[in-house]
Amino acid sequence: MNRIERVTAGTVELMAEIGAAAREAARQLARAGRAQKDEALTKAAEALEASTPKILEANDKDLAAAREARRPAAFVDRLALTPERIKAIADGLRAIAELDDPVDEVIAEWRRPNQLKIERVRTPLGVIGVIFESRPNVTADAGALCLKAGNAAILRGGSESFHSSTAIHRALVAGLEAAGLPAAAIQLVPTTDREAVGEMLKGLGGALDVIVPRGGKSLVERVQNEARVPVFAHLEGICHVYLDRGADLADAIPVIVNSKMRRTGICGAAETLLVDQGAPAGHLEGAVKALLDAGCEVRGEAAAQAVDGRVKPASEEASERKMDC
Repeated sequence: MNRIERVTAGTVELMAEIGAAAREAARQLARAGRAQKDEALTKAAEALEASTPKILEANDKDLAAAREARRPAAFVDRLALTPERIKAIADGLRAIAELDDPVDEVIAEWRRPNQLKIERVRTPLGVIGVIFESRPNVTADAGALCLKAGNAAILRGGSESFHSSTAIHRALVAGLEAAGLPAAAIQLVPTTDREAVGEMLKGLGGALDVIVPRGGKSLVERVQNEARVPVFAHLEGICHVYLDRGADLADAIPVIVNSKMRRTGICGAAETLLVDQGAPAGHLEGAVKALLDAGCEVRGEAAAQAVDGRVKPASEEASERKMDC
């Protein structure tokens, strides 16, 4: 009976089993060399690309459910995968493989007056739990980064991306096994039961060393409030673009438009455009007009409204998304 079939036996027992397997895998990863970890990542990238049809089929199930639930367009876009996006995920795995191995890197050293030499050396944390929401690519990103740093990962994605994340995870496991590393080095929680998150926040009986939440404010707050292990948290997005008085407007406008319009649904999309008060008048007008012409709804203060009648007044409601598409 595989782990997915054992979900009915109880989420608490399931999560304890996952934690124990991750702890054992972490011991093996701590001894793994760069070549073995990089091989796992490159093989996973190959498996990911080879599995593109299956991943897209799984993603179609998640998209259908999201549309049936009348999720916003931006949400659906974050969830959606295409052959190009899958290739980008695979390329991301290869890029991580090319990074220097942080394990055993000496980041500081000094000698005491008694000639005792002291070094600060990077070492793996152990087992990292990552709780994220609807973007299935995080499955690969988080798992790969943990692996590169010699850590085992327990990933709990959002229920909306369950099928997509599961398909991506299979490719990661294929890479691990091809490199001779334990499959439990990167585990995806195989249930959408919310109790699984609660068990992770408790620490899985000491198996988890740290938790990383990646998602909206409510998710981060819950993790910070309930976690019984250390948390690497973040606050709200701070995706601001600053237009300086000395900027070349011809160069700046494509950057401003791309920062917002390249993909509006992701957390990296620009939220606020700040224009230097000392900038020539044409800077504000040119930037605002370019955004509006690209289909972006712009909300701004009086100066921004004055340069184009299409600019709507800024409000507290829109404070988190100054330029809303």
